[in-house]
Amino acid sequence: MNASYPIGTFQHEGTITNEWIQQWINDIEELPSKVRTAVQNLNEQQLDTPYRSAGWTVRQVVHHLADSHMNAYIRFKLAVTEENPVIKPYEEARWAELPDSKLSIDVSLNLLDALHQRWIVLLKNLTPADLKRTFIHPDAGEVSVGTNIGIYAWHGKHHTAHITSLIQTKGW
Repeated sequence: MNASYPIGTFQHEGTITNEWIQQWINDIEELPSKVRTAVQNLNEQQLDTPYRSAGWTVRQVVHHLADSHMNAYIRFKLAVTEENPVIKPYEEARWAELPDSKLSIDVSLNLLDALHQRWIVLLKNLTPADLKRTFIHPDAGEVSVGTNIGIYAWHGKHHTAHITSLIQTKGW
């Protein structure tokens, strides 16, 4: 297993079907509870353990999910309300070093709960035309709303697997 990509990289070939969209939305909807379950029995020392050599700690991963998904939510809203907007990337590795990444994980777990409630309402109400709308990511190019749903479904599973793989490896 690759510690950097425990579930592999995001891959989707062909047409994005309504079934794929629904599955991805369900994955996004379930993320807050899956992360909460994964970390529920970890102590402070375990939360401050990196999931791989030179990797983020479990605490940083939880805070990163909140940071990333806040950015994603805004990107989705921009894409469905503006014409092919250019979004602002952020330095996620540097964000993970800021003082708020040392807070209790409860702060970000609660934020994920609230954020995902709003995000899911947005995602479940997208029209077929909305799914085809796009934004421009300066590093990745043009990204459709439909594809981005898949990317963030993968993103949540990817980081949850970082946590659960560490727990399994350490026997916690």
